[in-house]
Amino acid sequence: MAMTLIQGRDPPKISLHRSGLNLELQSSYIDIYNAESTTGRTQWEPPVGSPDPSLAPSVSPPPTQAHTKRRQYAAGQTQAYYGAADGLSAPSYGGAAAVQPQPTQLFTPGLAAENQFQQQQVQGGQPPYYGGAPAEPDYINAPQQPTYGQQPQAQMGALADQFGQMNVGQRGLRLYTTNLLTSPPDSNELHRPPPEICLPPNACVSPSPLANADASYQRCTLNAIPTTNSLLKKTNIPLGLVITPYRTLKDGDEPVPVVTDTVIARCRRCRTYINPYVQFIDGGNRWRCCMCSLSNEVPQLFDWDQVRNQPGDRWARAELNHGVVEFVAPTEYMVRPPQPAVYVFLIDVSHSAIQSGMVATATRTILENLDRIPDENGRTKVAIIAFDVSMYFFSMPSGTTDSAMLVVSDIDDVFLPKPTDLLVNLSESRASLEALLGRLGDMFQENHIIGSALGPALQAGFQLMAPIGGKIIVLSSSLPSVGSGALKNREDPKVLGTSKESALLQAASPFYKTFAIECSRAQVSVDMFLFSSAYQDVATLACLPHYTAGQTFFYPAFNARTEDAIKFAHEFGSVLAQPIMLEAVMRVRASKNLRMSSFHGNFFVRSTDLLAMPAVPQDLSYAIEVQIEDTITAPFVVFQTAVLHTTCYGERRIRVITTALPTTSNLSEVFASADQIAIGTLLANKAVERCITHKLEDSRDALFNKMVEILTAYKASMTAAGAGASAQLAISENLKMLPVLILGLLKNVGIRQSAQIPPDLRAYAQALLTSLPSQLLIPYLHPTFYSLHSMPPECGTVGEQGVILPPPLPLTSERLERHGLYLIEDGQTIFLWVGRDSVPQLIIDVFNLPSYEVLRGGKTTLPVLDNPFNQRVNAIVQKIREMRRGSYWPHVYIVKEDGEPALRLWALSCLIQDRSDVLPSYQQFVSQLKDKVNGGNY
Repeated sequence: MAMTLIQGRDPPKISLHRSGLNLELQSSYIDIYNAESTTGRTQWEPPVGSPDPSLAPSVSPPPTQAHTKRRQYAAGQTQAYYGAADGLSAPSYGGAAAVQPQPTQLFTPGLAAENQFQQQQVQGGQPPYYGGAPAEPDYINAPQQPTYGQQPQAQMGALADQFGQMNVGQRGLRLYTTNLLTSPPDSNELHRPPPEICLPPNACVSPSPLANADASYQRCTLNAIPTTNSLLKKTNIPLGLVITPYRTLKDGDEPVPVVTDTVIARCRRCRTYINPYVQFIDGGNRWRCCMCSLSNEVPQLFDWDQVRNQPGDRWARAELNHGVVEFVAPTEYMVRPPQPAVYVFLIDVSHSAIQSGMVATATRTILENLDRIPDENGRTKVAIIAFDVSMYFFSMPSGTTDSAMLVVSDIDDVFLPKPTDLLVNLSESRASLEALLGRLGDMFQENHIIGSALGPALQAGFQLMAPIGGKIIVLSSSLPSVGSGALKNREDPKVLGTSKESALLQAASPFYKTFAIECSRAQVSVDMFLFSSAYQDVATLACLPHYTAGQTFFYPAFNARTEDAIKFAHEFGSVLAQPIMLEAVMRVRASKNLRMSSFHGNFFVRSTDLLAMPAVPQDLSYAIEVQIEDTITAPFVVFQTAVLHTTCYGERRIRVITTALPTTSNLSEVFASADQIAIGTLLANKAVERCITHKLEDSRDALFNKMVEILTAYKASMTAAGAGASAQLAISENLKMLPVLILGLLKNVGIRQSAQIPPDLRAYAQALLTSLPSQLLIPYLHPTFYSLHSMPPECGTVGEQGVILPPPLPLTSERLERHGLYLIEDGQTIFLWVGRDSVPQLIIDVFNLPSYEVLRGGKTTLPVLDNPFNQRVNAIVQKIREMRRGSYWPHVYIVKEDGEPALRLWALSCLIQDRSDVLPSYQQFVSQLKDKVNGGNY
């Protein structure tokens, strides 16, 4: 059968020729739906009641109202933005990553004997997958097609069945166009899964739905890879990966399967780990690598169950069924025996640290979380070093509650005052450690020394743990002022908002980067907890976590009031309890003609593509740009991330994350496969890097221009307007939220144009932009806005998926009513906006206060009262704090409509669809994009 796609100004035609059959179909007026679009199932999934996918009907007729599109005219645009009645329909473009194997795939267990394998091949083996290009997808290239001319449903079903027998329309990926000028942003789009991964049949040796890594571990900006770099350039979409190799497992999440038999099959040439996308050949005795096509021998024990000491089931092995798997590593993967987990606490005890209550809060938190520090095998070691302008070491012998303090005042020549009992076993010296933590705050209660020898303290901690490696946790409350790494206050309000501001975001001293690289070599990671009411140079100090795979936490104006103490204790305790990966290196491999070109995140690039991470915290994200070097001939490509690490329990392991994606030479399919969440995450990383290497203004311009380039490319290739001017601003449905994400990034504290943002706040925001996983980054760029006073009665109560949240509102102050109570949150902060005309009963029910006038704005802890509305509001706040991964605990701020101006402006800055300061509203932003796209002079 031959299929020809004829494009032009008229609606596209599909011409089919098979055995004399010649059909021409106006695809604009007739929609051919596959089984997935009508049942909601992935294509290989058998429908309910049908045990065999091959027995299911190939095509079902679509509902008559599906995907109808109507014209929007200028008079109705405002209503379309903020009303629910108008706008283009939003068809579901995403679904679980699906592979489409044939029913007769080799999934039968027990291949210990070669004749069994050959028999299966005869019955229906795995045919070669390097044959034939993927089918061309259907697409729609105009957002406003009339609905007349539809075929009767009976004829539609007959035609669909006929095409189904010809293997036409079996691909589930379709392109839908929307007009940004008339289609308001819908925050629900951000919670949809990425576009479906439509692999060719028999690409995978397993029918498992988990054969491709979940998007929360690894996702690509494009779920269909262009076969050439020139095709990629026609889209102007950056190609890259967003990887979160070690994410938190929430209730209901599948645990990562562990292969414990130490049988690890790897390609001899490219060192790829065996995965669900390899091909078994030669009677099952060899396997062909899915990246370089080299034939490799199957290990002798691959089909042997070492636990039961009997032939095993090859097809039940985790590495052939799961995209994310962990191998217990044999000795050849070890440079040295697995080391114990080591935690060295560096605690600032200068006057400001004592007065703010930081020392008391920190020591109490460590004491309360000693049982949560990973120590199942009793090997974990800890040490405590206090510092102001001197250093205070503590000897904690085992078997006693006594400890001795050793003072080192020589900060120019750092040395350890005692060879033993400074770094102690957590279990053996537990009594003395608890006693020390209980009195450490009192020991320095009268300390009036101002100054910080952070640099020498870091060097001392490094000397203490360098032979082993581990984690240094710094709790600092003042700007380092003496010794190595001393810094000066370089905050200058005159520079803020100018082209010179980017200099404040660069490290002021080379000491910290040099020291961080030394730490990386010795497998030492650094976490920074920074507390300050004054300038602390977060930009410089954040170098330490950046190059050692650590984390930065910042607490401006910390004063140990209840809210500050709870937030710090939760986040610090969460970091202490994390089962971190130690001594880790990460490498990402890809199929032939794909190359990792640049890396973003907290690590040190040890060689061209080897990322050194002394410790891998949970829920840290990394972004990697990918380059297409030559034409890709394979029907699909594979990305594989391998993290060799030591668990905090002393076991050497390899975590392998595999993602397979189809290739395409069709531009419409590339656009239809674009993942706006991954693109937004990658662009956030690139924007921060550009802020530091160039200027903030350059970064903002680059973001705006990238959005213009994508829209221009889409208009030129996917719409009838081509290169000419257009009254519309067209984009594919799966990218309709990308402009609002870019606008959110432009309005984020890390990037925003403003002369009012302190450098420390901006530097901390940039650290978040480059480390947050997508699940946390997206709300940070696109906050969530709820109405609480008018929420449906079921909101705040417990449903099947936990506490039910209210429906989100558009991020505009036009939705604020004077009598209302609203919640705005971005994952880092929660604002409760209280209207000035709120009825007294609302204030009584929520805050237990008699009226609006006596309500005070600012940080608060909501009271828990004995009334249903208060309990629902508290449940919603608690759900928001707990529903996302990560260690962050958002503060709650009460914002009165006529309250403190700075607090009001902070809360309103989250409503990113509004105009703020010099930054445009969403409507203005889209209009600017339209002018640039039509003008083409960017």
